[in-house]
Amino acid sequence: MLSYELLIDGARCATPESIRVDDPATGEDVGHVARGDTDDARAAVEAADATKRAWARSAPVERERPLRTVAERIEADADELADLLARETGKCLSTAEGEVAESAAQFRFYAGAVDKVRGDTIPTPSNRLNYTRRVPYGVTAHVVPWNYPLLLGTRGLASALATGNTVVAKPPTQAPLSTMWVGELLLEEFPDGVVNFVPGPGSAVGAEFSSNPSVDAIAFTGSTEVGRGVLRSAADNITHVDLELGGKAPSIVLPDADLENAARGVVAGIFSNSGQNCVATSRCLVHESVHDELVEKIVEKTERITLGHGTDPKTDMGPVISADARENVLAYIESAKEEGATLLTGGGVPDHSDLVDGNFVEPTVFDDVSPEMKIGCEEIFGPVLAVIPVESTEEAIEVANDSPYALAAALWTERLEATKLAGRLNHGLVAINTYPVSMPQSPWGGNKESGIGREGGLEGIDAFTTVDSVVVEFDRMEDPY
Repeated sequence: MLSYELLIDGARCATPESIRVDDPATGEDVGHVARGDTDDARAAVEAADATKRAWARSAPVERERPLRTVAERIEADADELADLLARETGKCLSTAEGEVAESAAQFRFYAGAVDKVRGDTIPTPSNRLNYTRRVPYGVTAHVVPWNYPLLLGTRGLASALATGNTVVAKPPTQAPLSTMWVGELLLEEFPDGVVNFVPGPGSAVGAEFSSNPSVDAIAFTGSTEVGRGVLRSAADNITHVDLELGGKAPSIVLPDADLENAARGVVAGIFSNSGQNCVATSRCLVHESVHDELVEKIVEKTERITLGHGTDPKTDMGPVISADARENVLAYIESAKEEGATLLTGGGVPDHSDLVDGNFVEPTVFDDVSPEMKIGCEEIFGPVLAVIPVESTEEAIEVANDSPYALAAALWTERLEATKLAGRLNHGLVAINTYPVSMPQSPWGGNKESGIGREGGLEGIDAFTTVDSVVVEFDRMEDPY
């Protein structure tokens, strides 16, 4: 049975209490982590603060080597790590394997970026030189989400370390084990105090990270509601905050789209990871002229999905993360029925004997959804697709943009002006003829209530550095008085 302690200042620290992690597909015990509290979080910040100046002065090669080594060690552990990730989150093994691979790729990408953090020179009169330097913030706090703990967590961790920041991290309470696995690798490869991991409740550990005056920057991924709380807490110390929050991604299917390809993308975009994805394309805005044909294809593909344990190679979709999450999804399904949406498939809990102990919800498709219905405008975070018929491209863009969320959108069309249409969608990421995807070299983040800032790619360098301006005067000063 896996068991992890706190990782603070190069040491492993036990706690009186621990957190049990259950497999959401079976309810079985997967492992335990130490339960940190406010004092533990404060100790982690103190350790990171004590070493931040020395780490900021480290040579690029001193940061490149451990980052690259961590990437190699993740790849060496890939099979075991993916299996653990599938068991603690319930996600399919293929999805877990992809997440592990991208996590390693992110560490390798930022290992290659450490000597490419550059400033600029500013045109000035000949008697002056003005140049800028990108410098690390110092102590960076990372609150890691449970739905993609490795992919979303390591993106910020790798870029923060590459740019000379120290790190305090709170692994997700519902699925902390794979994050702690990577934390152990980081602890072993980086100097003491540079990396610190404190699992524990957000009300204690997360609250301390967001309010501690020694924290210089915060990276939070989670719900918009909690993100607002992080902002309020950080405001007292004017702490820099980077947020990736909720989403209600539209998938727009226009009349000229390859409907088979679009149907594949719509289904994959909503049911991957059981819909527990901030960029899940949970709204399908389809032109009425191709509505019937597309919906028929979507339903046919949805009904082929096999539910099961994530580690079973035959499984296409696993459970949602918890019993509470399942009840929340089912409540949205009932609200859709009450508001007049047409249930086409799914809508319940599977009764197969192998699934009764897990938090399973059938992959569900509703048609005749209007934008004001709950399932048409609120983030469900589960395997529920809302099909919204539209009469024109203009209506599709209007409905897509008429949301407080603006994280991602998908556009299915063969038209040459697809990029022009993408430019009219107010979303942080627009995918054309695919569903929204993450790549180490690409920026990631949302507009409006979906977040502030960008991580990933070279934008990840900007996310964890600030710009200092230096002005040199070559002439002697005249006597001012």
